[in-house]
Amino acid sequence: MMKFMTQRHIMFIYMEIHTNIPLKNYTTMKLGGNARFMTEIHTSEELALVCKNARAKSIPILVLGGGSNTIVKDEGFDGIVLHIRIPGFEIIADDASSTTIKLGAGEIWDKVVEKVVGMNLSGVEAMSSIPGTVGAAPVQNVGAYGQEIAETLLSVEAYDTQESNFVNLQNTDCKFRYRDSIFKSEAKNRYIITSVTLRLSKNAPQPPFYESLQRYLDEHNITIYTVDIIRNAVQEIRKNKLPDPNILPNTGSFFKNPMIDKWQLDNLMKQYPDIPNYEMGDGQFKIPAGWLIESAGLKNCLLHGMRVYDNNALVLINESAECYADLAAARQEIGTKVYDTFQISIEQEPIEI
Repeated sequence: MMKFMTQRHIMFIYMEIHTNIPLKNYTTMKLGGNARFMTEIHTSEELALVCKNARAKSIPILVLGGGSNTIVKDEGFDGIVLHIRIPGFEIIADDASSTTIKLGAGEIWDKVVEKVVGMNLSGVEAMSSIPGTVGAAPVQNVGAYGQEIAETLLSVEAYDTQESNFVNLQNTDCKFRYRDSIFKSEAKNRYIITSVTLRLSKNAPQPPFYESLQRYLDEHNITIYTVDIIRNAVQEIRKNKLPDPNILPNTGSFFKNPMIDKWQLDNLMKQYPDIPNYEMGDGQFKIPAGWLIESAGLKNCLLHGMRVYDNNALVLINESAECYADLAAARQEIGTKVYDTFQISIEQEPIEI
């Protein structure tokens, strides 16, 4: 373990830098090699200090939140891993129809959802029980059951590692797309998010809801919709569909739902008239990857130590895999079988280090 301390103006910053840390202990898939260095970041000042020191020494930087959407290769990471623990929950605006809240990037996402639902605010209740931190949410534009972070996010504050300064990025700057953003694609590794500002509604949730959520509400004869009721429903659905990573190592949804063109859907429906699909505009249709995997006969299959979860084929469980190569082989087999069956390519959702 290394330590360093510096004086900036009249403020001392003291941090511990740990060495040779197994990243499999910090990711929910429980795979991957070691990180050369690791430290926790509790303030923006700490972040700036570490980044400037790392840049001066040409040390790569990796930001890790809860590790629930990250796959680490066996060679690990030859740089410094930053655990963002920056706190914060501040109401910065309030009117008759909405409340605007600034959140520290280190806050636990589901704890925030629980808190705002308790305030009777709408906009993120369908994203209940998603693991990870607030700062990770904009990176892949997290979403569930008809909601996504892009719909409520006003702006993010972030450290620009290229310019060595803090910036404020508005919603449009983030270039949100389905499970994607500037932070995951064209500006990958450039920005480190320190806070997120959301505008949440004071209006009650309104139907129609996402298909599986609406089905749950109908099956339980629920006709009055509040944020608390929607949160409880989503929690119950997820409990049955998604395994606890503390018990069964996994990253939640492992594959993105693919988009296909109308002509592709028309051709597929001739052979598979029951294929579920969701119109996304511009002639694009979303097909549930879980349905494709299950229909290809892979549900509950054990491949190279990775099992396709029997309650949700979208999830891969690390049952006995010992290395990244096992996961890669299983991923390849699943992708090949789905493509051979449907001529649709499916992509991994978790970020890969």
